[in-house]
Amino acid sequence: MGNGDVTTGVSPQDGGHGQPVQDPPDLPLDFEAFYLGHQEFFHDFAEIHLGTRRTAEQVVHQVFLEILSGWDSLLQQGDLEQQTLAVLHRGVTRRLTQDGRPPAFLINGPIALNLQAVRNELELTQAAGGLYEAILELPTRQFTVIALRYLLGYPTKRIARYMGLDTRTVDYHGRKAKERIRIRLGLPAPESKTRKGAGR
Repeated sequence: MGNGDVTTGVSPQDGGHGQPVQDPPDLPLDFEAFYLGHQEFFHDFAEIHLGTRRTAEQVVHQVFLEILSGWDSLLQQGDLEQQTLAVLHRGVTRRLTQDGRPPAFLINGPIALNLQAVRNELELTQAAGGLYEAILELPTRQFTVIALRYLLGYPTKRIARYMGLDTRTVDYHGRKAKERIRIRLGLPAPESKTRKGAGR
């Protein structure tokens, strides 16, 4: 053998660390596109709940595997965004239950600051306790809109894309969520609505 030949006895099929090199799995192209278009959102959503990027990555990996395992069925159902968002929500909830703790946005400093901004945006006073619990009790779509809009700062168009909804529907869920939170916290209706009703 010449000086340039490899004489270590390592097979060309070996990765050099005793592990065979494996071809990447053949993934459906539409799944790959879905993954590339949604992975940032899925990680952000999981991280605000789970508190660390590492834990979020672990959960999101499992979520994408679950989505991949039912990919053909999901495509046939026609509401891909809704179905995959439900898988993400289940995965995050399952991990929180497993860890026996509340969502990280209740306890983490930066997210607590975002919740203060939510409180301000929803025009809630400091005396209005139970905001976090009220957010957690929202129906899934309303909760998702509030989390994406006020905790992650996503604009309506981006939320609509990830949720597979029209922008008006996203705004509707946001309004309904704010109203539900207001009622849950026992706060009076906004003055503008009260004035309109008083004039009739």
